[in-house]
Amino acid sequence: MIKYHLKCKCGIKFESWFSSSEEYDRLDKKNMLSCQCGKSNKIYKQLMSPQISSKKEFINHKSKQEAFYKTVNKKLRELRNYVEKNAEYVGDNFISEARSIHYDKKNIRNIYGKATPEQTAELLDEGIDVNTIPWIKKTNS
Repeated sequence: MIKYHLKCKCGIKFESWFSSSEEYDRLDKKNMLSCQCGKSNKIYKQLMSPQISSKKEFINHKSKQEAFYKTVNKKLRELRNYVEKNAEYVGDNFISEARSIHYDKKNIRNIYGKATPEQTAELLDEGIDVNTIPWIKKTNS
């Protein structure tokens, strides 16, 4: 999308949006642009300044983005630490351990480990409550 400042032959100035500069040119060539005065379809583009973000705005946006990612990484590390302290790591045996706990009701405990998305979907289809969390490295800051 592009916005142009336009001026009619009658003197009225206005703005209009176009899907592209080529679309403006196409409509202008076919005399399909018109003014609200209704007297003329002779419309001309006016000189306009481009909207460019200042370096300060760019740095401010980048700083906010970096702060957001830093906060998310911190929360994910906290979540990982909580899981590691409150659950038993069963590694590649996660699927069989989850089924054993669910169906046999023996040795009920919190566990975590590895599972593919397909295996996780199978457990959920069976009514076994599991969650997937992003597992970031402890060294990420």
